[in-house]
Amino acid sequence: MLEKVVIANRGEIALRILRACKELGIKTVAIHSKADRDLMHVRLADEAVCIGPAPSPQSYLNIPAIIAAAEVTDAMGIHPGYGFLAENADFAEQVERSGFQFIGPKAETIRLMGDKVSAIEAMKKAGVPTVPGSDGPLPVDDGEAMKKIALRIGYPVIIKAAAGGGGRGMRVVHSEASLLNSVHVTRSEAAAAFGDDTVYMEKFLENPRHVEVQVLADGQGNAIHLYDRDCSMQRRHQKVVEEAPAPHLDPEARAKVLQSCVEACIEIGYRGAGTFEFLYEDGGFYFIEMNTRVQVEHPVTEMITGIDIVKEQLRIASGLPLSIKQDDVVVQGHAFECRINAEDPKSFLPSPGTVKHFHAPGGLGMRVDSHLYSGYTVPPHYDSLIAKLISFAEDRETALIRMRNALDETLIDGIRTNIPLHQDIVRDTHFQKGGVNIHYLEKKLGL
Repeated sequence: MLEKVVIANRGEIALRILRACKELGIKTVAIHSKADRDLMHVRLADEAVCIGPAPSPQSYLNIPAIIAAAEVTDAMGIHPGYGFLAENADFAEQVERSGFQFIGPKAETIRLMGDKVSAIEAMKKAGVPTVPGSDGPLPVDDGEAMKKIALRIGYPVIIKAAAGGGGRGMRVVHSEASLLNSVHVTRSEAAAAFGDDTVYMEKFLENPRHVEVQVLADGQGNAIHLYDRDCSMQRRHQKVVEEAPAPHLDPEARAKVLQSCVEACIEIGYRGAGTFEFLYEDGGFYFIEMNTRVQVEHPVTEMITGIDIVKEQLRIASGLPLSIKQDDVVVQGHAFECRINAEDPKSFLPSPGTVKHFHAPGGLGMRVDSHLYSGYTVPPHYDSLIAKLISFAEDRETALIRMRNALDETLIDGIRTNIPLHQDIVRDTHFQKGGVNIHYLEKKLGL
């Protein structure tokens, strides 16, 4: 087992990793920026190292500083959490070249799955269902060839950046008249955002749901799935509410896609926790991307399976085989997660500042993952996520009632939050029935 781990992140996920390390008897090193010296996990870690000023490029994205922190503390591994450097293949490579264990997949796997074109090719080879598309990068110098590809796929189509993610670098095209200009604009955006102007084309599904499959693999030929989640309640491609398992799926299609994800992990030699993201429409699954890290929404899967995903990450990184077999994974009950952000619930503008009072909800079936405490100051420099409320019950209806009660009970005084938005969502009749599509929330909000 790894003896000491650097937590290369901040906020709630850093505290989540620290808790898992403590349960396994692993010592922890909290790295932090000057703005984050009062974070809860910094106070609780065995050691803390300030790695730079508040701006992320000078701290949480500063690879030499993070590796230096591991060196001076004699750590054995580095856990990247999510965001920041979690899916940066160069970081993973430098960590392991420096003699430390990267708690995640190998660098070559991150590169393979980080490039959307190569990821789709790998998934097709492994038998994972994909969206009809260009089957590789677009021939951007041949306008007629691109028009033929679009006609073969059928309008509407979507142009995507191969290196894209997080909802950036994509454009929907409804007719041939705007195709070439859309390709040009998307290439320019991709080059500016990701340093790579490679683009590809896919069929644009009109009313899909976002369903994802959680996997664990040890890189030693063993892989399992932990069933699925529905993350369709989104605003501008950013998830707002998640649930597990996904409601109202075709049982046969679900069984096939779960098995194909396990086989894909074995095919690509995957190591660690990962998530296959799909669009689901009319009983069909269509692969869109793989996240090669722990997800923000991993707690809903933990609640319905009883499996600690972060502890499994740490065990796998220590060289141990999977401690769970597929037959051991049994879904019980239903879980929801609401992402609580420090932002105005109507304008969505960030709302940093000091939390005067914080009262977390409680009761049977409630979990709160948060780094907040009364007197804590939310800095303006980072993502606005400040808490995750997770409800669990024996059925979907009861889990949703518990979430509604928890949202009404939560008190975060001193800053604005999006709790009013969540209170509206959990009372929405269509959401209560289950199975809304990815456009539902934006239409509801008039965006």
